[in-house]
Amino acid sequence: MTKFFLNLWTFARPYRFRLFLGVVTGVLAGVMAPLLMASIWLVSTLVFQPVGGVTSQQFIKLPAFIQPWIENVRTGMGSGLREHFWAVFLLVMTIPVAMLLSKVMGYLNTYFLQWAAIRTVTDLRTKLFNHLLGLSAGFFNKTSSGQLISHVMNDTGALQSIISGATSVIVRDPVTLIGILSVLLWRQPMMTLISLISLPICMIPIIVYNRKIRHATRGMQYQSAGIMQVMSESFSGYRVIKSYNLENVVTHEFRRSGNEAISNYMRIIRASEITGPMIDFFAAFGVALALLYMVYLAKTNPNPGDFILFAGSIFSMYGPMKNITRLNNQITQARAASERVFELLATENAVPEPAAPKMLHADKADIEIQNLDFNYGEKPVLHNVSLTVKAGQLVALVGASGSGKTTLANLLLRFYDPVRGAIKIGGVDLRDVSTRDLRNQIAVVAQENILFNDTIRRNIELGRLGATNDEIIAAAKHAYAFEFIMEKPGGFDTVIGEKGVSLSGGQRQRLAIARAVLKNAPILVLDEATSALDTESERAVQSALDELMKGRTTICIAHRLSTILHADVIVVMDQGKIVETGRHDELIQRGGVYQKLYELQFAS
Repeated sequence: MTKFFLNLWTFARPYRFRLFLGVVTGVLAGVMAPLLMASIWLVSTLVFQPVGGVTSQQFIKLPAFIQPWIENVRTGMGSGLREHFWAVFLLVMTIPVAMLLSKVMGYLNTYFLQWAAIRTVTDLRTKLFNHLLGLSAGFFNKTSSGQLISHVMNDTGALQSIISGATSVIVRDPVTLIGILSVLLWRQPMMTLISLISLPICMIPIIVYNRKIRHATRGMQYQSAGIMQVMSESFSGYRVIKSYNLENVVTHEFRRSGNEAISNYMRIIRASEITGPMIDFFAAFGVALALLYMVYLAKTNPNPGDFILFAGSIFSMYGPMKNITRLNNQITQARAASERVFELLATENAVPEPAAPKMLHADKADIEIQNLDFNYGEKPVLHNVSLTVKAGQLVALVGASGSGKTTLANLLLRFYDPVRGAIKIGGVDLRDVSTRDLRNQIAVVAQENILFNDTIRRNIELGRLGATNDEIIAAAKHAYAFEFIMEKPGGFDTVIGEKGVSLSGGQRQRLAIARAVLKNAPILVLDEATSALDTESERAVQSALDELMKGRTTICIAHRLSTILHADVIVVMDQGKIVETGRHDELIQRGGVYQKLYELQFAS
């Protein structure tokens, strides 16, 4: 529990002043409840008892500075409420004033704590989101996007109620309990002690149900992540769902995931809500015991008004007790939900940043791949791969699917680190360079480029943030995208939808190329950039790529051999090894793996 609150305090600390104000106003709100009760008792005693029925002994324990005012009120009561009218008026007005102060302090208490809570949780979400983005590609291969979204949004949301609600309850309700209990012990000590006999029994259900809540909450988090995953996959894959009439299948899966969460949810509800009625019952049982004591054992009985006030105070005291019980349940749920959040924050990057990064100068620098081995988990992917890419060369990687071409590009971008061997640019090992510096000097155009639900201008500008409008237009022209952009209703300000849904495949590729042109990186990686396009789109995109490759070191992964016939070096890979290298004509003459690939594609 201590570790949980220390972790939470790390994020709440910047807002400690507002938290402090929330605590102070919470204490004041807690004090107001017993003061309200005391003012009601004082007013009822003075106003509703018959003239002469109020004795000084009833107020002897009150502070000395209040005694003269009480005497004036008693005198005013005896003279038909006319003499000392203002004393009586002030007495009666203590009730609304106490109520007003209680509600104002309660409002400020809630406002300050919610202010700190939402900012603390937002900071936590931002840190978690940024931390997840910084993890290696291997982490994302093992974790579903739905689970990550659930952890970032749902799990952190459980902590907001702890900072706001828990702090409020921890501060305000104990003060209220102590205040009311003090007043009761002052007025009716024996009856108060008897009514509290049942208090220890209330602790038993709290302890029992606390464990059930924790287990059920942990299950709820995983099931909520499953629901998120179904939604994420369904919305992103809507074309496949509609094409194959899978709406009912997906809806059934969504319903099944939701039904799995119902039992845990209802278990939490039962455990959270059953303690309240039990506490109310034991409170009533305690009042009944006090009443039996008053009837059969007490030497002097309080008047009916005092007993009603006593019973009301007992019940009002058990209200904060219920809040504290619910608080315990909330903390249990938040702990279970936050365990995964802080575990993720503690997850170390499999691709660590160097302690003292070296500067990388990739322009006009050779790329050296030396004795490279790499595994995906237990599965070997690359075996003793060695290759030198001269500055300014176009090197094409070809081979069957699964031969390791894309893996090699991923290692160049340092999405992963090799098991053995090294990749160097200009003689500098990539593991000695910061990933930000490395990726700033590599532009990527893939088969499926991600475009964002924003304007065309913004999607191109992501290649180099802060680029001028003229530079963005120039990049679009180099990518042969300017004409179709200007045909759009909003031109460069046209919003293209999620993943560029409003554009054709060729148009999306040309925007990705424009982004790479704007980046102006010395190294270019083309990962099957034209393999999914029709012939007409391929020609337009290939022209844009030819423009982009000028003066750059380019590594091109290609299935369509027609796009790399002019490459300086063609590297043929098979089962994680380089089996052939050379120019197109040389490889054809050798009659090896490349010739077979070429004949398969051009047999017609």
